[in-house]
Amino acid sequence: MKHLIYLAAGSARRFGSNKLLAPYRGRPLFAWGLSALEEAAAGRADCRIWVVSRWPEILRQARALGCGAVNSPESEKGLACTIRAALENLPPAQGDYYLFAVADQPGMRGETVARLLEAADRGVLAASLWLENHPGSPTLFSAALRDQLLALEGEEGGRKVLERCGSQCLRIPADRAGELWDVDRPEDLEKMEEFSP
Repeated sequence: MKHLIYLAAGSARRFGSNKLLAPYRGRPLFAWGLSALEEAAAGRADCRIWVVSRWPEILRQARALGCGAVNSPESEKGLACTIRAALENLPPAQGDYYLFAVADQPGMRGETVARLLEAADRGVLAASLWLENHPGSPTLFSAALRDQLLALEGEEGGRKVLERCGSQCLRIPADRAGELWDVDRPEDLEKMEEFSP
C-alpha cells in the first residue's frame, strides 16, 4: 500500500494567519496540493490519501473527499510531531510506502507525484523530488525507514532520513521550479502567479 500523507498542520507564523486557508485562485491554498494527490492516486487501488492537520476546517474537507483525516494537535511543537501523528495512525506493514507532501506548495502536479509512486512500484528505498541540485517535496519512504521517521524530533523532517540513504535515495526531476515553491508569506502568493499549476 502507498500512503499519500498530506502535511497540513503548520502554524504559518511568517504568514501572519493560517496560510493553508488563505484564498489562492478561488480556492484555499491547501486544496491545490490535495487535488494533485487525488489526481496521482486516481484509479490506483494501492493508494490511500491521509490528511494530517490540527485545523478542523481542513480535517472536515478531507473526510468529505473520502481521505483519511488524522488530527495532530501537537504539530505546533514541530514538523516531527506531524510526521509522527501520521505514522502512528497507520499500522506498520512490510512493503508499504509513505509519500509525504506539504500543503503550502500549490504548484505541485499530480503527474509528478505519480512519478514518485512509480519509484515505489520499483521497490526503491527512498525518493525525492529535485530541481537541478536542489531537493524538495514530495518525498517517498519505504516502510523499512519507519523507525527512523518516528525518531525525528522538533523541526526535523524527512530530509534527515533521506540524507542517511545516500545513493539509495532516487532523485525524481521536477518539470518546473514552481512545483517546489512554497508559500511562507503573503507576497509568495503573488510570486506563485508566475507559475501555472
